[in-house]
Amino acid sequence: MDINQLKKQFKSIYGESKDEIRTYFAPGRVNLIGEHVDYNGGYVFPCALSLGTYILARQVQSDTISFTSENYDFRASISRSDWQIKHGNHWINYPLGVVDQFLKKGFSLGGLQLLFYGDLPNGAGLSSSASVEMGTAVLLNDIFSCQLDGVELARMSQKAENQFVGVNCGIMDQFASGMGKKDHAIYLDCSSLKYELVPIKLNGNKLVIANTNKPRKLADSKYNERRSECDKAVEFINKVKSINLLGELSLKDFNELSKVISDNTILRRARHVVSEIERTNEAVQALKSGNLIQFGQLMNASHDSLRDDYEVTGIELDTLVDEARKVEGTIGSRMTGAGFGGCTVNLVNELAIDRFISNVGENYKTKVNLEADFYVADIGDGEKRID
Repeated sequence: MDINQLKKQFKSIYGESKDEIRTYFAPGRVNLIGEHVDYNGGYVFPCALSLGTYILARQVQSDTISFTSENYDFRASISRSDWQIKHGNHWINYPLGVVDQFLKKGFSLGGLQLLFYGDLPNGAGLSSSASVEMGTAVLLNDIFSCQLDGVELARMSQKAENQFVGVNCGIMDQFASGMGKKDHAIYLDCSSLKYELVPIKLNGNKLVIANTNKPRKLADSKYNERRSECDKAVEFINKVKSINLLGELSLKDFNELSKVISDNTILRRARHVVSEIERTNEAVQALKSGNLIQFGQLMNASHDSLRDDYEVTGIELDTLVDEARKVEGTIGSRMTGAGFGGCTVNLVNELAIDRFISNVGENYKTKVNLEADFYVADIGDGEKRID
């Protein structure tokens, strides 16, 4: 659906008016490596996608914000007195959580008519929720002249998901959606938010995203559980060394301190985090030096750690990865996102892409009885006003 079609739909829902309709876009993201380390203060390496969430907005003289989505049936008009109240488990809590953050900062907001449309597959682990949050943040920032920078909008969007929606995510998804740049990935230190935009030069290879199409019912609850397990690992380590987050440890430090973690499950969770941070740092250097074979090997090792130590993959993701690695021309394959369904990201020679999609898709359906969807990923810019 293009912008003109969305504007026609907007007017059919909310009626004609002389008031301006503004259009905003915030992308989803794919994380190339560095999974489940952002909330542990580690390094991640995501990039923004060309797919994401479009939001059309019109300011109105009322105390009501109206929410409509082309992706969900639920619609609502929320009066000012209820702007800071969670509404069941509906999608509107994601933008409302951002409204709540602006109000907590003391900004004066007014009535709005909003139409959301996303071309990301919902529940695929490509951060459709973060794109909704960041799109809402940029439109509020623009319409009400709040003059906040992109990093602050990302912080507020993360808080919206943590405090209002109730998912204890790190900041990677929102940061990538806000600060992404076309044909670049973001090498982000999640503890300091210092970042570097790294050009993506794949030299005849492409990023292919494979969607399991498995509903991710466990993702949020298990996400919070893993975060709690990481906190327990910090408690163990604090018996001999004072730290706040696992990301403060080198792999050498961890290996020396790991004997104080008496719970084997907690040990494996922590081992994934610390080793994944080291893999991410090595992967960025490999990409900068043009060593795509090493980059792919580190992608593979990342998935194996997520499968064995962090236990967030499952048969669907593991099958997609296993089948991908069998295809000649696949350089690396790993799950991306929270896990328990969602997507894999694959580095594939462009001459092998058709064979990759055919072989992996056919074998995946045979083994798990689900149809996978495939996307050759275009790396796009971060959030923006379109007109």
